[in-house]
Amino acid sequence: MTTQALPRVLLGDEAVALAALHAGVSAAYAYPGTPSTEIFEFLAAHAAGLGVRADWCANEKTAYEQALGVSMAGRRALVSMKHVGLNVAADPFINSALVEIGGGLVVAVADDPGMHSSQNEQDSRYLADFARIVCLEPANQQEAYDMTREAFDLSERFHIPVMVRLVTRLCHSRALVEARPSRDQNPVEKAADPADWTLLPSISRRLWKGLLDLQPRLRDYSDHSGYHTLAINDGGPVGVVTTGLARNYFLENRGDLEVVPPHLHIGAYPVPDALIRQLSDGVDRILVIEEGYPFVERRLRGVLPHRWEISGKEDGTLPLDGELTPDSVRTALGLAPRPRITIGDLDLPGRPPQLCKGCPHRDSYDAVAEVLGGYDRSVVTSDIGCYTLGALPPYQAIESCVCMGASVGMAKGASDAGLRPALAVIGDSTFLHSGVTGLMDAVASDTDMTLLILDNETVAMTGLQPTVLPAGRLRPIIEGLGVDPAHVRVVDVNPRDNRQLVGAIRSEMEHHGLSVVVAVRECIEATKANRRKEREGGRA
Repeated sequence: MTTQALPRVLLGDEAVALAALHAGVSAAYAYPGTPSTEIFEFLAAHAAGLGVRADWCANEKTAYEQALGVSMAGRRALVSMKHVGLNVAADPFINSALVEIGGGLVVAVADDPGMHSSQNEQDSRYLADFARIVCLEPANQQEAYDMTREAFDLSERFHIPVMVRLVTRLCHSRALVEARPSRDQNPVEKAADPADWTLLPSISRRLWKGLLDLQPRLRDYSDHSGYHTLAINDGGPVGVVTTGLARNYFLENRGDLEVVPPHLHIGAYPVPDALIRQLSDGVDRILVIEEGYPFVERRLRGVLPHRWEISGKEDGTLPLDGELTPDSVRTALGLAPRPRITIGDLDLPGRPPQLCKGCPHRDSYDAVAEVLGGYDRSVVTSDIGCYTLGALPPYQAIESCVCMGASVGMAKGASDAGLRPALAVIGDSTFLHSGVTGLMDAVASDTDMTLLILDNETVAMTGLQPTVLPAGRLRPIIEGLGVDPAHVRVVDVNPRDNRQLVGAIRSEMEHHGLSVVVAVRECIEATKANRRKEREGGRA
């Protein structure tokens, strides 16, 4: 069935999701993570009526592997995640460049320059380059839609996964998007040759050579992509290269320049070397404006002879960290700052984020503080979630946050090194994401540590997405891994009487061996949302 969609005002994330639906996607998989979460939420909200499978997954690796299975069956799949989520999915992602992709497989990755809600600023273009695949980078919401649709076609044309790389500012801003007629889903068509999907060393060597042989075709595609634009303009000694969203900041300032410089915009990768060489004719210096790492800037230094001066992030012309802004680009272009109002020094109080009033984590951290008061060599490792805010006043209850699931392994290592008691704090969704495997290691060694799972029955930090397994399933999983049932305690968190939780944590910390305490109470925001749903006629 082919339908024409009307123009809509969409987030960049929503434009990606709508494009996948219109491209005939059969299934979508994701793990929530800002700023990518809205891709899946939008798609899932519209999937049922279109016969599209949409599942939240335990983590990004399992999500990617399920998408691979859909592709192996000849159908189209979208997998979405944030940049650090791609680290989790890196094993299947990198290897999937070797297999003979059938149905189009698109990975939409949302990077977070400025670390609005992330541990780092990493640039996913490097992983696309590392995997030797095509990457498309939209500059606006319309391109997010158009590129996602084309990404499915490119995936099937070259038999590789294709990345669509977004950034926070594009993900979470809105613009009008003109949609195109939708297409039907692919029929089921299983991969003809199992050897094209079986990465034994002898087969992988053949597939790796095939991927290397494909590279000239990928470069030729990029050199002729319609997502690049090259304008010589007024000429001049300085040429400008922009990528993705950075184009908007350049265009915002271009009208104030006395001479409009030659301008190359890059929207697809591999980097179009031929266009770079065209831009370099007649200029002495090239300014590269890109959101994220100096990816193109470094590439230019390998493409052009040494007589060209390359400016950008590495020489300090643009800041090496944080998001670009129109003002930072303006300075890099040699323009004077825009007039602004200067306000005298104001002693404004800080407003750090904090746990919600009524949050069960507050009571859990009160219990932890009470128990640890009598120890001198304790350590509390933590993880990624709302409970990470326990690092801030007034709690200051945790001592680490590195990556999803790290709390469990770090507590084991700290205990191995001699710190006691060693307490790991993790949420229910993060435990299922990547804490389970760390607990297996602790079981194998019967490590002298306690794992505290804060089970608020939802993925709260990213907007109340459902935990992949309900709360009642945690105890069987923990005991099934081999934790002594006598030292698995499931406790309801009572805001009026915390003695049961305090007693459970204290007694398990005194146990010389592995123990797990599951502190259960529904997230206060989830409770409010469910009550609203009930009033409207159905529980969330």
